[in-house]
Amino acid sequence: MARRALGLFGLSMLALTACVGAPESGDDESSVDMDIPPSGRGAGTLEGFAVSNPASLTQAGIQYHGGPVMTNSVHIYYIWYGGQWSGNSATTILPDFASSVGGSPWWHINTTYVNGSSTPVSNTVTLAGQYTYPGPYNTSLSDSAIKTIVTNSIGAAPKLPSDSDGIYFVLTSQEVTASSGFCTQYCGWHTYASIGGKNIKYSFVGNAARCLSACSAQTTSPNGNPGADAMASIIGHEAAEAASDPQLNAWYDASGYENADKCAWTWGTTSTAANGSKYNMTLGSRQFLIQRNWLNSGSGSCAKSF
Repeated sequence: MARRALGLFGLSMLALTACVGAPESGDDESSVDMDIPPSGRGAGTLEGFAVSNPASLTQAGIQYHGGPVMTNSVHIYYIWYGGQWSGNSATTILPDFASSVGGSPWWHINTTYVNGSSTPVSNTVTLAGQYTYPGPYNTSLSDSAIKTIVTNSIGAAPKLPSDSDGIYFVLTSQEVTASSGFCTQYCGWHTYASIGGKNIKYSFVGNAARCLSACSAQTTSPNGNPGADAMASIIGHEAAEAASDPQLNAWYDASGYENADKCAWTWGTTSTAANGSKYNMTLGSRQFLIQRNWLNSGSGSCAKSF
């Protein structure tokens, strides 16, 4: 418990210190040319961040590299994968998060990211659909298998529509892992692919209940489900990056970190919920502890509102 508390508050203060005085975004052309492209896999797990604490996450600005951003209303789709979702309150908590995050002060940070025509990321986010994958289920998924799950979840009703303004989240129940590094290298990631002739953005977010020490800041949570509450933070992180860098060629810094990566596992000022857990924002009727995002305004900073 003591180590977990250090992860929540010690890292927040360290990252906040690093955020202050960051340089202006939009460095000279030579520095942009030398930037490392992002992988979509971000700053890794909380445990990994605590060990390495890469200063480059928050000390550098962020630059535009010419790619598109999501300027139309962002549509979130959930694909529920695995055999242990029945009776899990995540199936209510996570839809509530997706339904209430759009237009919030936290999501509004993403409007500081624009395309080449100075059109910003949309401030509108909706939960546009959910699909329960029919199985059979594998308990270890490769990256290619995750893409196949997305592909097989798009089609005629009751499947999900094909939507180039969508972000499709593969959400796995606790018995399922991902072989490329869930719980050890990452808690979630985002990417894109041509599926059915459209540019489809999608993300993997594993159930943090499988590895709370790696993917959750606390073992209690404001909504009484630590795994689901941690997943909400990771979904928000990946959605913010998919909106500002959907094809991994728009907004990132010289080290290849996207906007939310630069503030990974930091929370800003927190409050205490009735059950003793921490939260830093209220969305709809729920309290959440959501990782901060990089505010691309002025000299730049880690923020939880704009």
